[in-house]
Amino acid sequence: MKGLNISATLNAFRALKSPSLLLPHHTVSSFDALPYPLSSAFPANADIRAVVLDKDNCFAIPHELDVYGAYKARFELLKKEFPGNRLLVVSNSSGTDDDIGHVEATLLQQTLHTPILHHTTKKPGCHNQILTHFLSDPTTTVTSASHIAIIGDRLFTDVLMANMMGSWSIWIRDGVKGRVEMGEKAHYRGVFAGVERGLEGWMRGGLGWRPPMPVVEKE
Repeated sequence: MKGLNISATLNAFRALKSPSLLLPHHTVSSFDALPYPLSSAFPANADIRAVVLDKDNCFAIPHELDVYGAYKARFELLKKEFPGNRLLVVSNSSGTDDDIGHVEATLLQQTLHTPILHHTTKKPGCHNQILTHFLSDPTTTVTSASHIAIIGDRLFTDVLMANMMGSWSIWIRDGVKGRVEMGEKAHYRGVFAGVERGLEGWMRGGLGWRPPMPVVEKE
């Protein structure tokens, strides 16, 4: 069924067993607030060599195949910091089976000049395909999941996947800013986005929980 994310539903049970898997290592309000260099978001021992980037409500308005105007400069800076196959866009729309013939993924890759993952299982269940992408290309220099940072706006997909993999995560808490100024209501991301914000605040602030830390391998 188009739009259905069975992977997220099944892995939600894993989060119920270990709720700290939903906690990000770093949080920013919007894409243009990402720190530079990106590694400064994490502890000094983090060795970030590659980035996985969500699309919708991260750097783009849902269903649009380009970077949101206010974020273009930051996107280009990220491409320079992680060139070639070291930057990978992983969307739960473009590049999935919902994207018939991967038409959207092809157009998006042509526009961004950035690799788009083609995956049959949606996030968070496509982590093996992500690892294969980086590990199979020596130019990425990735040898461990701890070399990867995952950036996205959803705790139950992007952040959960990062913690399942043993990678680092950055949560885009408020999605694409400017949507309200464009005439759209504040709840454009759906009720669940508000639930995630409240849940993260309760777990981190109320309970004092922290995300699991990736195991940093010394080389």
